[in-house]
Amino acid sequence: MAIFSKTCEYAIRAVLYIAHKSALDKRVGIKDIAAGIDSPELYLAKILQDLSRKGIISSAKGPNGGFYIENNALSKPISDIVEAVDGNGLFYGCALGLKQCSEINPCPLHDQFKAIRDQIKDLLYTTNIGAFNQELLAGMLSLKK
Repeated sequence: MAIFSKTCEYAIRAVLYIAHKSALDKRVGIKDIAAGIDSPELYLAKILQDLSRKGIISSAKGPNGGFYIENNALSKPISDIVEAVDGNGLFYGCALGLKQCSEINPCPLHDQFKAIRDQIKDLLYTTNIGAFNQELLAGMLSLKK
């Protein structure tokens, strides 16, 4: 079971892949990214265009073009990707999808889910995009299923 939407999964994996390649001073195209993270090219292209518009990644056209991440963007938290794609519902939403769930009007899962949700929020807000580059470079981590 995934906690992210499929779009968000691809977005996070693509950004981490691009960050990894950017650390090697490379720009990467859609085909390479799709192959590197095992995703459909056309779907990924739309995701990357959106992330580029929102300033998470950068792109350049031409023979030396492709997607890349500026050094200062490597320090952005993973939560920026999640919020750019799915909004902040993962960080503040109800486990049962109720609009009125709150401390005053809790759903049956409120207290237990809030603790888990807060841990996920903390992880994604404190882990930056460039955090995994060394492990990816060393082949210790994978972005494919």
